[in-house]
Amino acid sequence: MLKAANLALLLLYPVAWSAPLLRAGLLPLFGMEEISVLTGLRALWQSDLLLALLVAFFALAAPWLKTLALSLIQFGLLDRRALPAVTLLGKLAMADIFLIALYITLAKGIGVGRIETAWGLYLFTTCILASLAISLIEARRGH
Repeated sequence: MLKAANLALLLLYPVAWSAPLLRAGLLPLFGMEEISVLTGLRALWQSDLLLALLVAFFALAAPWLKTLALSLIQFGLLDRRALPAVTLLGKLAMADIFLIALYITLAKGIGVGRIETAWGLYLFTTCILASLAISLIEARRGH
């Protein structure tokens, strides 16, 4: 069951990256623009390359590589001694969720525009938390 759930995450992550995380607009009268991990990354790439690379690592590479490495451990293709490094990748992926939540809180506090969370934020958060839970269960199985 854990193997299937972990493999499902490898497919769900790309969906979460393209799903709308939030909707933002300057004023309630104007249309709301949907922002996903990929559209946000594209905008960052044009304005701040270093920040874009950091977001790409935390939002894309860390969670997906962690899930892939955990699958390799589960199927016996990677030694279980790699599990602490895999768990570290999962913790780095959680940093992205924290940053998104911080940005939403700051933007709402300023009160200039309007921000609404969208279903992609919940999907992305669920993927990260499910991956964390799977790795914790997997770590306990090894002891």
